[in-house]
Amino acid sequence: MSGASAEQIEHDLRVDLAASYRLMALYGWDELVFTHISMRIPGPDHHFLINPYGMLFEEITASSLIKIDLDGNKLQESPWPVNPAGFVIHSAIHAAREDAQCVLHSHVAAGVAVSAQAGGLLPISQQASIVMASLGYHDYEGIALRDEEKPRLVADMGNASSLILRNHGLLTVGQTVGEAFITMFGLIKACEIQIAAQSGGGELVMIDQAILDGVAANIQAVTMGMGGDIAWPALLRKLDRELPGYRN
Repeated sequence: MSGASAEQIEHDLRVDLAASYRLMALYGWDELVFTHISMRIPGPDHHFLINPYGMLFEEITASSLIKIDLDGNKLQESPWPVNPAGFVIHSAIHAAREDAQCVLHSHVAAGVAVSAQAGGLLPISQQASIVMASLGYHDYEGIALRDEEKPRLVADMGNASSLILRNHGLLTVGQTVGEAFITMFGLIKACEIQIAAQSGGGELVMIDQAILDGVAANIQAVTMGMGGDIAWPALLRKLDRELPGYRN
């Protein structure tokens, strides 16, 4: 987006963010009108885009996304409110992490199930090993409505790309929408594999720590340095075929 106007940059971010909501619905990761994804708009003011509270994810379009500031004030006319819990979680991370341009939160059943396990995510799959290279945990403090939770949430997130919210759900961040989405894809897949493996009732084989220690370097090679963005154009093509209209 180098050389593009501020208006064009915001438009392109809106399209990508709307696409991520539609993809959440397409993959069955949505939960009626709840959970949220946000995207920071470049600039010193920490303005960001978030979903209109009350819309199904499959309904969201680029123009329906709401721009708000860190105090929760809407910066555009919209008949829709903003999810207060979404504002607390997302504003905390956007304010603390310049690299966390996109923040994605989900309540996928397998993710909540793993979040409720004392051992958390176990190193039993390649998918889990990738996630565990950059993973944090945050203990449940009730529905996220209180500003006093923000410092603890930020501290538990640290510099990680993924966060398991105990008894609650999953959260990922990325410098782009695509990066945050693909990270969430891997986190959900790892959780699904764990629940499936545990349902078999047999002894689980853990990946050796020496292998886990080398995963981070291998990720760059596998994605050719593009991270999650390597799959994002393909996901947009899928969305254009199966659930178009998000660009409006």
